[in-house]
Amino acid sequence: MKIAVPRETTAGEARVALTPAAAGRLVAAGHQVFVEAGAGGESFPDPLYKAAKAELVRGAKATYAHAGMVLKVRKPELAEVALIPSGAALIALLQPLISPELVRALAKRKVLSFSLEAIPRITRAQSMDALSSQATVAGYKAALIAADSLGKLFPMLMTAAGTITPARVLVLGAGVAGLQAIATCRRLGGVVEAFDVRAAAKEEVKSLGAGFIELELETQEGTGGYAKEQSEDFLRRQRELLAKHAAQADVVITTALIQGRPAPILLTKEMLRGMKPGSVVVDIAAEAGGNVEGTEPGRVVVKNGVQIHGVTNPAGMVPAVSSELLSKNLTNLLALLVKDGELAPDFEDEIVKGCCITRDGEVVHEPTRKAMGEKVARGGDRAQAAPSTVEKGGAPPSS
Repeated sequence: MKIAVPRETTAGEARVALTPAAAGRLVAAGHQVFVEAGAGGESFPDPLYKAAKAELVRGAKATYAHAGMVLKVRKPELAEVALIPSGAALIALLQPLISPELVRALAKRKVLSFSLEAIPRITRAQSMDALSSQATVAGYKAALIAADSLGKLFPMLMTAAGTITPARVLVLGAGVAGLQAIATCRRLGGVVEAFDVRAAAKEEVKSLGAGFIELELETQEGTGGYAKEQSEDFLRRQRELLAKHAAQADVVITTALIQGRPAPILLTKEMLRGMKPGSVVVDIAAEAGGNVEGTEPGRVVVKNGVQIHGVTNPAGMVPAVSSELLSKNLTNLLALLVKDGELAPDFEDEIVKGCCITRDGEVVHEPTRKAMGEKVARGGDRAQAAPSTVEKGGAPPSS
């Protein structure tokens, strides 16, 4: 099979869908791998792909021309879709629930597309779960951004000049990204507490040595282990509780994303006004609008003395590791789709069926079909909701 890996076109995206090591394994398995020159960026320069026996190609048009299968990190632009050979396959983080024009273009082009966000959350699919792998890196990076930006040290230190108290950290959302942020902040010496509406999160948070903030109400866990949308009574009580804890925190890290929807608001302007001057907020849901009122995606702003980081691609800020993990996710899914060296997906398989978006000129992914049929604009519909998990919302991660 001919596998094409084009350069990412999204501004600032430093990840690559296939590392040289993974390319070498595919070549050894009998596939032809075509990589656009420069696709690996500084992390994986072209000579490494040559050493792996991948073929370097100049330009996107020439790269796509070789494709029976296209592997990408981010969804392609509409101009790129026109370059994909009709009938070819595509695997990427397609964000199908919020990309109706792209999905229609893929269907019209008769591209067999698979979205990594749509992979079912089952044990057998864990090795293909790109949202979780990228969220792991995102949570780690969020903690480092906080530590680097805060005007005090994270650990407690006892010196001849006196005792330095540890930084207090509040993490909102205890999914994969949140748990990694908790673990990293704890390693740095911070005193950490976290909040999540899912009952299962309490045990996970406490196992990392962090405190868990509880709101005594009915369980707020939805299907698949993710948080569900909350009642107004729950939201009011949640805001009151979180305001008290945010006021005591030096750092707040927010990680909540809901697939196909704007990020829920967790920190309101009123809560920010109650925080200490010099505090730091790291909002890694910024690409979906942010969990914080006042977040500006891609920028650092100061509101009422509080520094707010609108981080739009946290996993992409650690491109070497993120690419390695994503490459493994992609190749594991590819192994499920390929039989005897040829693309032969079994559409009775729940993983294959669950993440297939377009096939034979039709949109076959039911949640995407429903999202495309909705007439209500989502852009201004930003509810104040409870923390969910970042790994199933879009990261890039994007998550």
